[in-house]
Amino acid sequence: MISALHNLVKSQSKRKIKRVGRGDSSGHGTYAGRGLKGQRSRSGGKNGLFKLGLQPTLRGIPKKRGFKSLYPKKAVVNLDELDKNFKEGEKVTFDILLEKKIATYSPMGLKILGSGKLTKKLQVTASAFSKKAKEAIVKAGGEAREVK
Repeated sequence: MISALHNLVKSQSKRKIKRVGRGDSSGHGTYAGRGLKGQRSRSGGKNGLFKLGLQPTLRGIPKKRGFKSLYPKKAVVNLDELDKNFKEGEKVTFDILLEKKIATYSPMGLKILGSGKLTKKLQVTASAFSKKAKEAIVKAGGEAREVK
């Protein structure tokens, strides 16, 4: 076959783009070159096929389940920390705990929990106490004062 202008291959850069969705007479009408039914015929079907079971992208998403409240919690301090950081007969308040860096700041206040043993007589002022903590403070000869 003799090469002539009409049978030379056109270069890729000059090729016209496929204009899809321009009606039946455009040459890509009715299904716009997508074939009939199926995921690839729909919009967004060519890239990101999600109906292939567990994709690696889906497996890579961390499992963040459960519930996280938007409201701030009370700062929490255990009895063993009070026993370790305070002397006999001292006053314990939220401000003092913040100065000593035993508790972190919370706008909701301070709660004393009953984990550990308390051997010293302390005057503890907090916004909340657990039952066990209150009993332990009173049993040690101290005072548990609740302030709102």
